[in-house]
Amino acid sequence: MIYTIAILLSLVGYFVIGHLAGRRVKGLDDYLVAGRNAPTFFILGTLVASYLSTSAFLGETGFAYQGYPFVMLIFAAVSTSGCLLGALVFGRYLRRSGACTVPEFFGKRFASRRVQAIAGLTTIIGLGAYLLGVMQGAGIMFAELTGMPYWVGLVLVWATYTGFILYSGSPGVMLTDTIMFVIFSLAAVGGSLYVIHDLGGWSGVVEGLLIQTDKPGIALWHGVIDGPEASFSSAGEALVWGLTLGLVWAAVLAASPWQSSRYLMARNEHVVMRSAMLTAVALAVFYALMMMTGAAINLYDSTLEPERSMVWVALNVLPTWLGVVILTGVFAAGLSSCSTFLSIIGFSLSNDILPASTDERSAMRKSRIAVLVAGLIALLLALFQPPAVMSVVWFAATLFASSWGPVALMSIWSRRITAAGASWGLVVGFAGNVALSLMVQAEWLSLPVYLHPVLLSTLLALVAITLASRVTQVSEAESAYRAFLHEFDASAMSGWVSGTRWIALCTMLSGVAIGVFLWRQYAAILAGFAERFALPSGAVQGGYLLAIGCGSMPLIAGAVGVWIVRERHAKNPAIASRPTQ
Repeated sequence: MIYTIAILLSLVGYFVIGHLAGRRVKGLDDYLVAGRNAPTFFILGTLVASYLSTSAFLGETGFAYQGYPFVMLIFAAVSTSGCLLGALVFGRYLRRSGACTVPEFFGKRFASRRVQAIAGLTTIIGLGAYLLGVMQGAGIMFAELTGMPYWVGLVLVWATYTGFILYSGSPGVMLTDTIMFVIFSLAAVGGSLYVIHDLGGWSGVVEGLLIQTDKPGIALWHGVIDGPEASFSSAGEALVWGLTLGLVWAAVLAASPWQSSRYLMARNEHVVMRSAMLTAVALAVFYALMMMTGAAINLYDSTLEPERSMVWVALNVLPTWLGVVILTGVFAAGLSSCSTFLSIIGFSLSNDILPASTDERSAMRKSRIAVLVAGLIALLLALFQPPAVMSVVWFAATLFASSWGPVALMSIWSRRITAAGASWGLVVGFAGNVALSLMVQAEWLSLPVYLHPVLLSTLLALVAITLASRVTQVSEAESAYRAFLHEFDASAMSGWVSGTRWIALCTMLSGVAIGVFLWRQYAAILAGFAERFALPSGAVQGGYLLAIGCGSMPLIAGAVGVWIVRERHAKNPAIASRPTQ
């Protein structure tokens, strides 16, 4: 009963908060991009909340429970590099454009309404599938926790986030995302530390995982590689999977519409860089704690359904108050992703697909109608489509790595890409990924782990961009707009340099802390048990390399941030000659 009350109260709370945020909406710019005045903490909150959903808490933690916690850490170490990469090579230039949506940016960059419409259409289709997956995850959780029918949960979840988006737009999404970020961060840290402590600390967990025989190898860096239930046949295959999918998701974090569009709301480019670095740190801490916790749940019960393992722990292991926090946190993660995706779909439909409005009032009305229509379609699909949360989410997200990734990067850094090249890159990358993924799913095609459909479709997109750009010419408008994006804005640096430098230094220190933590709490403990359990030397060495690798990514990200700030500061004599605040 207490879980039902907590979930229902959280829905009411988010609805009220979203509507309160709507009081600040005075015009279209406020509705679509929160007035372009969001501070670092709000951008951090919406970035993390947009990325982490029920798929992360249930699906990815379930994969760790299944036998692959440290493969997921390899994945996370590589993928989180996309946060700063995206901010440096794409996000800060996107912020300069003054666009209302990312497809609109592509339209401006290539002086082409067709490119904008194609990007908008891929946004609607891809995020529609993603929205479907996270809605179903939230509906499943609601049904399990309250005992009410699945469809009731879907309708209530849909009504909550659609209601405040219709009224408040981006400010409502941003504010509720940030509150949800705080809640599920506390839930992740609190739940993880309780479980680890309950099982005898880090040493007790590692020892317990080495002793248990149901999932041999789960305590080693490569996870379970023996037996009929193993997802990988060798340690090398597990490593290649983690690195390959990590690179794919780095591209997703760098260029996907639900991540990069958050930068359009930032107060300035310093906020873009600060929030990106802090997001990388937050995700690194989340994965370090949650993946180890997912594996540790096996010491309670190794026969659970993987995607429901965290729910089981919250209901059966944790104190009631902490279980409520955990489950409302997981629920909040799903709800935040739903609100983000629906808002982007609706905004893109009204701004990038439908004809332009004659005045601001009609544009606002059109945006709200688009959000409502898109939400209703998503609700109907979620009601009648069988749930498949993690597979749908991962498939939908990777569509943007192959279609948007190459075009986003080249739109900033290539002088040769043309509007035709961008159009064909978007279409071929998107359609190629869909076709290859469906063929693999239907077992018409078998690919080795290092030839993921995303990688092949990205190569196809690059070929399409190159060929189409060779037979067309870059227009003067395209060239001029690219030059505008690379203009140095001295005023944007004033008064913000010192704070950004400090955040970059803190990011570096967090990388050191994460590396030391994994070295002492995993690798060193594993080495201590090496003789007792006759562990191969490669397993112990892999543990140390894992600690170094996971700590290196935030360290490198922070170092790059320091270098960028120093370089830009040195280029502006007016700022370099006076102390920063």
